[in-house]
Amino acid sequence: MSDSLRGKGAGNLLIQTAIDFCRKKDYRCIFLWTFEGLHAAKHLYEKYDFQLVEQHKGRQWGKVVEEQRFELAIK
Repeated sequence: MSDSLRGKGAGNLLIQTAIDFCRKKDYRCIFLWTFEGLHAAKHLYEKYDFQLVEQHKGRQWGKVVEEQRFELAIK
């Protein structure tokens, strides 16, 4: 996310819009991939009840990272 948008609610709006869309489509589960160390993103996902369900080493942009899969069960 652009530094100019940090702290202005853009992340909350984006994730809430995505969740609402998935509910309207009757999806049962949402998942997303990220990597360890993105603390603000992790905080946002956990705020919306996403759970860390998988983690393993992977290679992104020429670096070894801990890839993480988060899931949200939609009610």
